[in-house]
Amino acid sequence: MKLLPCGDSAVSVRFGERIDPGVHARVMAFARAVEQAAIPGVVGLVPSYCALMALYDPLALPFDELAQKLFALKPGEAAGEESADVVELPVCYGGEFGPDLDFVAQRAGLRVEEVVRIHSGVDYPIYMLGFTAGFPYLGGMDERLAVPRLDTPRTLVAAGSVGIAGAQTGVYPVASPGGWRIVGRTPAKLYDPAREEPFLLRAGQKLRFVPVGAAEFARLIEEEGR
Repeated sequence: MKLLPCGDSAVSVRFGERIDPGVHARVMAFARAVEQAAIPGVVGLVPSYCALMALYDPLALPFDELAQKLFALKPGEAAGEESADVVELPVCYGGEFGPDLDFVAQRAGLRVEEVVRIHSGVDYPIYMLGFTAGFPYLGGMDERLAVPRLDTPRTLVAAGSVGIAGAQTGVYPVASPGGWRIVGRTPAKLYDPAREEPFLLRAGQKLRFVPVGAAEFARLIEEEGR
């Protein structure tokens, strides 16, 4: 475990330098340990692939004191094991919602139905949120579905779009530019600032895509009030 200061009010607690389920498990266990310790002056935690960013008030908690408290934590004893929640997201694959699905299938040498089955057949660990508010970076995608990004990013990708870039898959929470290959769309709102909890997902959970037809997608969109 290494501590790297990030400005005067944050520190990065690093557990490795690679994307690895075991490393991320240590990150999440340490995050739970810090939460349970309720260290005065720590005001926020941001987990990522292999590090935990701890935000703190330097007027209430000097860096050296924070470092001592962090190094003193024993995540295995303080946090224990925690099974990951699985969040299911309905997704309408292909057509107007997934303009790149055919490309992914052709590149993989698979039928479209096989791509949908493979893509929706995994409980993806959520490593971190970033890029835009609530965008989940997921691990565990079948390597057969890996495709390069678009040569020229789209100027606008619809909110809820499910994309693939390289060996990763993710979901656009809000409309934004983007270069990922879009294979489908979910009616679920991953980010809604009007909700008490704006983010639908969080690091440490798992995400499962559930294929739905166009009629079901339309019904769910109506339920969401969109």
